[in-house]
Amino acid sequence: MDWSTGEILDALEKLGLDDNTLVIWTCDHGAVKWDPPQGSNAPMKGWAYDASEAAMRPPFIARWPGHIEAGWVCDTVASTMDIFPTLAGLAGAPLPSHTIDAHDMWPLLQRDPDARSAYDETGFFYYAFGQLQAVRSGPWRLDLPLSQHASWVDRFSGPQEAALYNLEEDISQTTEVSAQHPDVVERLLSLAEWARDELGDLDRQGTGQRPGGWVEDPVPLRLPAR
Repeated sequence: MDWSTGEILDALEKLGLDDNTLVIWTCDHGAVKWDPPQGSNAPMKGWAYDASEAAMRPPFIARWPGHIEAGWVCDTVASTMDIFPTLAGLAGAPLPSHTIDAHDMWPLLQRDPDARSAYDETGFFYYAFGQLQAVRSGPWRLDLPLSQHASWVDRFSGPQEAALYNLEEDISQTTEVSAQHPDVVERLLSLAEWARDELGDLDRQGTGQRPGGWVEDPVPLRLPAR
């Protein structure tokens, strides 16, 4: 992948398109827990194909000489779903009239000092196999209390207890802090209930639910919220 990316960048330069092309390098999920594991997600917890931080945080590199400052790191929450409205905005193309579960992240890529995550207030929702499993807002991630936990391997495993983590201070999720921050737990639970009403949760139909599916699993897959 390193070699092929270099070939693409070299071709853009040779064609005189280097300064007029936004290049985005990313992937769809973290390392997979095969036997042996295919790579590492350290220091994040979890593996691909679940609702963990490791699954949800693939590398994302954006390059556009003269438009994106080289060498800086953005730690603001965004999503690969945001690529669509971002590119549409740059191209001057109108978005469809239906609800788009994404935001234009161009201000973030431009390092706008006033830009902040569009998901801080509305919440970012972690779905896996049709089940809402966690909510994030700002630095806080709440793993939701579940009577059964949908998973890639077991379809449905045992219960999951509520667990709150400050990801800015504890990216590895080693310290559960729900007892110290009951107000944060309450707010994130209310965001989760909004997501269930809007996007659904397993057999609960959301009023604004967007179509989705999983070809190898009869449980419908929901998309994370806007």
